[in-house]
Amino acid sequence: MRVGVDRDLCEANEVCAAFAPGVFELDDEDELVVKHEEVPEGEIERVTQAVASCPRNALFTRE
Repeated sequence: MRVGVDRDLCEANEVCAAFAPGVFELDDEDELVVKHEEVPEGEIERVTQAVASCPRNALFTRE
């Protein structure tokens, strides 16, 4: 599974980072960084929760 972010929608509110800090973080300019576009096997459930919980629907996954 791969994960991405629509930068036009993202408000960098860190909901995703709370669910999957191993995959998402904010940089020094408060921009969301996807640390692993290819989601590690052990992070799939957390990333799925993060995508579902994004208040702006800015995250997406694809196979």
